[in-house]
Amino acid sequence: MATIQILNRETLSHKKYPLQNIRFEKPDATGKFHTLEKEVYFRPDAVAVLLVDDKYKKILLGRQFRLPAFLNGSDKGYLVETCAGIIDEGETEEQTAYREVEEETGYQITNLNKIGGVYTSVGGSTEFVHLFTANYDSNGQHGNGGGLAAEGEDIELIEMGLDEAKEKLKQGWFIEAKTILLLQHFFLNYPTS
Repeated sequence: MATIQILNRETLSHKKYPLQNIRFEKPDATGKFHTLEKEVYFRPDAVAVLLVDDKYKKILLGRQFRLPAFLNGSDKGYLVETCAGIIDEGETEEQTAYREVEEETGYQITNLNKIGGVYTSVGGSTEFVHLFTANYDSNGQHGNGGGLAAEGEDIELIEMGLDEAKEKLKQGWFIEAKTILLLQHFFLNYPTS
């Protein structure tokens, strides 16, 4: 089988992460080559963590402003989502998960469990998100959380009962992909009733 041939890479922007226009050849099912062009945003890999308090039957999510959602018509641009963040150079996925949870929520977690990973927008971004569940103690001591001011984060913490979260998931209330995936995984594997 023939391989993909990169013909040209043009950097369109490199303000935060590279955005490139890539011209390439790829074979179709019959082996005939076709030349195509795609814009690709080279975002680093990331983690997402669904926080669950098994004892009190709650989850902890964050509500924060997302400019792309706002620009695409989402209600005021605020989304409710799981804790997440980019893996820093030299960090493991697990180290990032612990760091991001503490930065965004102020909580320490236990029982960090990787359940898989996904490409978030494979048609235009290289980002791969490692998906985790973890336990937190909703009655335990914790820091302020809220994210890093230096990154413009201002995260409102939202605790929700498992039954309420399951019902909102069924109703289509959640509109952020990694949150939906983690909630679906959780409710398929850990029935609440």
